[in-house]
Amino acid sequence: MATHHQYQTHITWTGNNGTGTSGYREYERSHLIDLPGKAPIAASSDPAFRGDAARHNPEELLLASLSSCHMLWYLHLCADAGIIVLAYEDEAKATMDEVEGGGQFTAATLYPLVTVAEESMIPKAYALHEQAHASCFIARSVNFPVTQQPKIQTP
Repeated sequence: MATHHQYQTHITWTGNNGTGTSGYREYERSHLIDLPGKAPIAASSDPAFRGDAARHNPEELLLASLSSCHMLWYLHLCADAGIIVLAYEDEAKATMDEVEGGGQFTAATLYPLVTVAEESMIPKAYALHEQAHASCFIARSVNFPVTQQPKIQTP
């Protein structure tokens, strides 16, 4: 039997400059993302779409979600397999193409740099990235390819 999880967020547009959406250039794309019990996230659209570059945008947050989900699954799988991870970083990148009427992501690549405790752990540490990808809730939910190009090292 499937277990269902519910998520909730509250979005508040803060970009009314006094005339609402009276014109495309008359309002800001600024908004707050509120999650129960957590600090709000100051967000906007991408600067290419008249957004505030100092705020997070939905495209960045989607990529961050992919990267974070992969990392969390990877750490879980490593712990279960006896692989001791000492450090983990990722410089994820994604491509979104604008098309008439909107846009869509076409690909994302994760570039995890993982430090493991011992050289003998490296082969299994590489293999667990595929399992983490297959398990990641976010990667399983998007309609574009998500790949990873990990590098594993020892201290």
